[in-house]
Amino acid sequence: MTPIYPTLSRRLVLETPQQAADGAGGYTTQWVVLGELWAEVKRASGRDKASEFASVTSAQYRITVRAAPAGQPSRPRAEQRFREGTRVFLIRAVTEADVGNRYLTCFAEEEVSQ
Repeated sequence: MTPIYPTLSRRLVLETPQQAADGAGGYTTQWVVLGELWAEVKRASGRDKASEFASVTSAQYRITVRAAPAGQPSRPRAEQRFREGTRVFLIRAVTEADVGNRYLTCFAEEEVSQ
């Protein structure tokens, strides 16, 4: 049986959160760019959430990228994010996508305020 390879046709920026003191005893989160990865992005599901202040649409995605060894900065981790222009995909979990460990599947969520 011929393996099916993902189509890595979208360039995503991988970012990691970094906390910085805000001068008032708290902190702010800044996003630091780790690099760019080519990916296949597939929508898995979506839903609408209503809050007191706004309606938020949440969509789940399966994002496939080339694998990188554990501990390398180019290997995505949960709580990091991918950015594509103004779109942001928060990574919830990462797992190997194939038996040969050539690809990783990142389970991500995109939230859009309406």
